[in-house]
Parts: sequence; structure tokens; C-alpha cells
Amino acid sequence: MSRSSSASRSARSAVLALSLLAAGGCSQRAPATAACGNVAYQVSDPAEPANRAVFAFNRTVDDYLLAPVARGYTALPGFARQGMHNFASNFGEPKVFVNDLLQGNGERAMTSLTRFIFNTTLGVAGLVDVSGKMGLSQHRSDFGQTFGVWNIAAGPIVELPLLGTHNLRDASGTVLGLALDPFGSNSDTIETLGNVATAGDIVDTRAEALPLTDLLRTWPDYYLALRDYTAQRRSNRVAEGKAGVPGAWPVDCAGGAREE
Repeated sequence: MSRSSSASRSARSAVLALSLLAAGGCSQRAPATAACGNVAYQVSDPAEPANRAVFAFNRTVDDYLLAPVARGYTALPGFARQGMHNFASNFGEPKVFVNDLLQGNGERAMTSLTRFIFNTTLGVAGLVDVSGKMGLSQHRSDFGQTFGVWNIAAGPIVELPLLGTHNLRDASGTVLGLALDPFGSNSDTIETLGNVATAGDIVDTRAEALPLTDLLRTWPDYYLALRDYTAQRRSNRVAEGKAGVPGAWPVDCAGGAREE
């Protein structure tokens, strides 16, 4: 293995270790024009004391590292932030495509593939969302959503170090998503671009979530507020995947009914 390849792999591992860091972050974005749905969700948190301990660690890292970087990022010119958002999103399209196929959503899969081809070639490696201007709107799919579409139970809440709040199903999907590399690992250039895209997406996503997390922090119990919000969002995400239509249930709005 060459020295440059080893360094690139080490850099990627470091970036993935920081990915999401999101004691208070949100990894999915809602369609701007969608109205809130009302999908029921369940929360099972038998390991709450242990989860709270990990949450405290995650919140400290977020408070002193990720959130300050994200606030600084919001001061950049709008075109720079939009370019980073587009680039990071485009680099993630192959995983969206894989999950669309696994969910049996052929139309969504073709949209993902077409967006990736057009944005990579005509959009300068994805810096410009050419596909969006052509009416091919972006959607997100991930392995946690895929498992939900397959009717795998959500399972108990798991607070992962640096990766934030999940149910067991989504935690498994998150780990699988980090491990899967649709591009392979034979190109140092691809690995470098992947590191940039991952780091950019972490900061861009955290910056977009700042208004939400600032609001949730005003609640009496931030852990419960974020836990239940995440459960609602993921329930909406699974419902969207089952419907097969992006935006059928927006993923970043509260208001669903919690099932006891």
C-alpha cells in the first residue's frame, strides 16, 4: 500500500469518526414546501441512564467543537455554503440510489442516478445542482429507512458515541452506511473527495440544524426533547420510503402521535 493511500485512508477514518458528532444534529432535510404529517411513533429506552451518560459526552463535543464550527460556517457567503451543500449531497447520491433499489422504489432510484450523472458532469462535480433546475428534486434514502421499509422493528434507543441518538435499527443502518463505499477504495482522488464531502456534509448539516437544536435546548429536558424528535423524524422517514414518493411525509417536523 502506498504512503499516500495510507494517509488518505487515515484521513477518511478520522472524518468518519467525527461524522455527525451530532448530539444535537439532524441528518436529513425536509422538503421546503411540505406540510407536517402525523405518523405515530414509539420510543423504547430501557437503557436511558447509560444513554444519558453517552449523550452528555456527545453534547460536550458538540458544544465545544461541532456547533462553534457550524456557527462560523454560517458566516460564509451563501454561494459557498450552497456549493458545499450541493457537492456533499451529490457525493452521497450513490448510497441513496442503492437504498432506493433495496426499497423497491425504481422511480426514485432512476431519479437518484440521473441526478448524480447530470450534477457530476454538468454541475462541476456536483457544486451546482443542475438536476434541481431541471425539475429532478433531491430526496434522501438510508439503510435505517430501508430496514424500516422492510418492516424490521425499530428496537430500543441507542445513544452512540459521536454518532448521536438512534433506535437500534437506525444505529445498525448508520454503521452500515459508514462502512459501505460505492466508489471502492482504489483511487486516492476519490478517497480525498470523499473525505471532503463527508466533512462538508457534517458541518453543513449541523449548521442547518442549529435553529432546531437551539429551540430544543430551551426545553426542560434536552435529552428527551431530542430523543422524541428523532423518533418522530425517523418514523416519518420510514413512512416516506414505504410511500415511494419523496416528500410524502416530511421528515423534520414534529406533531405525530407517540404510541405508548
